[in-house]
Amino acid sequence: MYYIVTGAAGFIGSNLVKALNERGEHNIIAVDNLKQADKFKNLVDCEIADYLGKEDFLKKLQDGFFDGLVAAVLHQGACSDTMETDGLYMMENNYRYSLELMNYCQSEEIPFLYASSASVYGGGRVFKESREYEAPLNVYAYSKFLFDQIVRRRWHKRSAQIVGLRYFNVYGPREQHKGRMASVAYHFFNQYRAEGKVKLFEGCDGYANGGQLRDFVSIEDVVKVNMHFLDHPNKSGIFNLGTGQAQSFNDVAVATINTLRTAGGKPALSLAELQQQGLISYIPFPDKLRGKYQSYTQADTGALLGSGYIEPFLSVEQGVARYVEQMLKSTA
Repeated sequence: MYYIVTGAAGFIGSNLVKALNERGEHNIIAVDNLKQADKFKNLVDCEIADYLGKEDFLKKLQDGFFDGLVAAVLHQGACSDTMETDGLYMMENNYRYSLELMNYCQSEEIPFLYASSASVYGGGRVFKESREYEAPLNVYAYSKFLFDQIVRRRWHKRSAQIVGLRYFNVYGPREQHKGRMASVAYHFFNQYRAEGKVKLFEGCDGYANGGQLRDFVSIEDVVKVNMHFLDHPNKSGIFNLGTGQAQSFNDVAVATINTLRTAGGKPALSLAELQQQGLISYIPFPDKLRGKYQSYTQADTGALLGSGYIEPFLSVEQGVARYVEQMLKSTA
C-alpha cells in the first residue's frame, strides 16, 4: 500500500515524507512540480517509491492505476504565495486540484488529510473553526476557504476520513526554497548572520514596533498532528493547527539572535538591550500589505484537543532555538 504525499518536495510535504520514513514507511508516492528545481534537496535524505508530476499523477488516478493500492493521501500541494494575483491559477491549483483528490479518496474510501490555512480568518480576532469567523483577505485564502466550505457541504456523505488542518505560521527545516515566503525565523537567521542585525516591520493596527502577534508553530508539531490523525482514522474534521499562544515578531527575533549569540560565546540580551545596541531595528510597514495583513492570530485549539491530541506544543523560545541550532549545523 502506498502513501501519497502531494507537495512532497515542499516545506511541510517533505517533512511528512521524512516522518513516514521514520515510521518505517517507504512506499511513498511523492507528487510535486519541480519547476523550482532546488526543492529536490528536501527529498535527498528521504526514501520514496516514485516521483510524479501533478499532471502525470492526476492521469494515473483517472486511469485507475492506484485503485486499491493507497493507504492514505496527505495533500500539501498548493500555491502558498499569499501575494499571488492570478486568481485563475490559484483556484485551479488549490481548489480544483484538492476537489479532485477528495472525490477520488471518497470513492476509494481512502483517508484524506489536506492543508488548509489560518489565512481563512482574515483580519478577525476569533480563530475558531466556524463559518462566522471566516473572511479571507486574498485569493490564496479564498481558495482554501472555498474548499473547506465544500468539505462541510459534503460532510454527512463522507465514506472515509477527511481532515483539514488550518496551519498557522509554520517554521522549521526544509523551507529554504520558499524565498520571501519562508518563515521570519529563517529570514532573521540569515539577516543576522549577513548583517549582524535584524529588521522588523514598524507597528501597525495599534501594535508597537515588532509587536504584531502571530501563532508561530514548529514544523515538528505540525508533523506530530498529521501523524496523530493518520493513527486515528475514525477522527475527521477541520482543525486549527497552531500552538494556541500568540507571540510577537520581537519574540522570534530575540530567540533567533540569542541562540546565535550563545553559539558564538556571547551572552543573551533582552529585547530592550538588542534595540539599544541596534541589533534589532524597524522598517516602515509596506503599503502593499495594508488591509491584507494579519496583525494578530491565535489558534483556538479546542477542536484539536477534542480529537484526542494532547501533546504539548513548542514555544517560540524552544522551537526557534532548535531550528536555529539545526540551521547552524547544516551551514557549518
